[in-house]
Amino acid sequence: MRELFEDPGPSPLDPEEAVRRSGRTGQPKRFYTSAGVREVPEGFAVLLDDKPVRTPSRNLLAAPAREIAASIAAEWQAQQDVINPMTMPMTRLANSVIDGVAGRVDAVVADIVKYFGSDLLFYRAGHPDALVTREAAHWDPVLFWAAETLGAHFILTEGVVHVRQPDQAIAVARAALPSDPWAVGALHVVTTLTGSALLALALMRERLNADEVWAAAHVDEDWNGEQWGVDEEVTVRRAARLADFRAAAAVLAAQAPAFG
Repeated sequence: MRELFEDPGPSPLDPEEAVRRSGRTGQPKRFYTSAGVREVPEGFAVLLDDKPVRTPSRNLLAAPAREIAASIAAEWQAQQDVINPMTMPMTRLANSVIDGVAGRVDAVVADIVKYFGSDLLFYRAGHPDALVTREAAHWDPVLFWAAETLGAHFILTEGVVHVRQPDQAIAVARAALPSDPWAVGALHVVTTLTGSALLALALMRERLNADEVWAAAHVDEDWNGEQWGVDEEVTVRRAARLADFRAAAAVLAAQAPAFG
């Protein structure tokens, strides 16, 4: 599996790059009969024919929650004649978390924090009125929640010119981030796919559900599609991103009780 799921590079949680890397390797034939899960000291290990699976860095492929491990095993069980990593977003995420986040949580958290300084939700359209209204409907509740619940008060602006956010708001939002590698890894994926650490945080804290977060992240794109039509290539790329998003959202949902 080392050749199939390559070692993570400088950006181990970039799901699109993970797909590109896996697509450049050959797809081996399925070599196992069944995939399952077993509880072990490290958590819940994924098994192929009762043998533990290893990550590209030779770590045990084990998840902190049975639901996560079961989803990974289901991806392996669903493979047909060959193993196609592009159809295994949960496995790719697990490999990235185990090999690329554990041991460097602070660095990944710092990357998430950067988005608090330039979050998607801060930059608003000035026209047309219908788009302005739609952005407000999807984005304002998250900003109000961040202010009221976290005490993080951010500044909005019209257009794309950068506006410096208050250090206190960024610090308060940063304090709300988790420290568990799986939660951090999943949060990073949601952040990079949506362009919003605030949407990711709202998902983790169950202020919004996964469908609401995905819709909020694509307000402008959907608006443009309605006005000018949808490009087929964009649709295909968005579907692939959605699969990675749902894998990360599932990890956050499985650990929701720990976030309070």
